[in-house]
Amino acid sequence: MKIVRSEFGHEYQSYRFGYCEHAMLEPNDSVADFYEKGFLPYSADPNVQGVFYMARSARVTLPQFEFSSENRRVGKRFDGMFSFRSLSIAEAKEDSRIRGLFLDYFRERHGKDVMPAERFDAILNSSLPLRILVYEKNRMLVAAVLEVTDETFAHFWFSAYDLSLVQQSLGMWLMLDAARRAKDSGIAHYYVGTVYGAKALYKTNLEPLEFWDGSHWNIDLGRLKKLARAESK
Repeated sequence: MKIVRSEFGHEYQSYRFGYCEHAMLEPNDSVADFYEKGFLPYSADPNVQGVFYMARSARVTLPQFEFSSENRRVGKRFDGMFSFRSLSIAEAKEDSRIRGLFLDYFRERHGKDVMPAERFDAILNSSLPLRILVYEKNRMLVAAVLEVTDETFAHFWFSAYDLSLVQQSLGMWLMLDAARRAKDSGIAHYYVGTVYGAKALYKTNLEPLEFWDGSHWNIDLGRLKKLARAESK
């Protein structure tokens, strides 16, 4: 693992200097080590591969993970509704519906520049250990989740689904179901991305949750919520 830093900003009068920290994947590195040290895979530039960025990521400690009452309420809406398959990237590439679902979802939900085809294809062609979770109903593709995973951890990286179900919390259910499946597989941690702004606080519904504070994994959810809400203001 090679660490590199680049200057981001400074407040000279109070001697506060900010640097972005990135880690570069080297031969024989374990991807799990990057996640354990607070890094997430970088994918904004299709031409950049093997780079991770440090951020306020969050993860669920799976041995203690149980559905809360709110989780059970969401679960009742969709549990048993879909058939499920876990696909390798090679298998997923053979099903053009999956690529179309992701591209259409991001274009409609987040804008055409967030996940162009070049970015999505570069992600699928990366060296990361990836798989795609597929949810279908009556042989129709309803949702898909792109995970980074190995025998010790999994990361809910991107999801895409039928937008007619967005107001029914299908996105939340997908994260809950993926975490439940990860726990059943016996792995230790399920990473759920970053927590910035109040809109990301739905992730705190997965318990027990801890977040990377720049130095270690922190279980103080009160502090996490305060940080996120302040950013929204």
